[in-house]
Amino acid sequence: MIRLEAALDSEGVLVEYSAAGHSGAGPKGADIVCAAVSALSRALIGALYGREGVRVRADAPERGRLKVELSYDCEAKPFLEGAGAVLLEGLVSVAKEYPEFCNLKITRE
Repeated sequence: MIRLEAALDSEGVLVEYSAAGHSGAGPKGADIVCAAVSALSRALIGALYGREGVRVRADAPERGRLKVELSYDCEAKPFLEGAGAVLLEGLVSVAKEYPEFCNLKITRE
């Protein structure tokens, strides 16, 4: 089971995201749930690294574990809102379609 957690600040902007575990939905290299979560996670980090006004702290200490912490300046807020919304929409979709392999918890600060 992949356990996903996302935290939004008081304005609804993504400030933390973590993924832990393996879905077990298929063999290594052919697991569509893992592939979907990995692709969404990598796209988020790729879109945000180096983005003016967004600070990204990401750590993947081992396969199957990722922790991302985000902070932002007001000018970067619209971009981060959009990037976070895309990530969450994708993760919600995966979690709804494959609830036995993926669990998503979203909290607001």
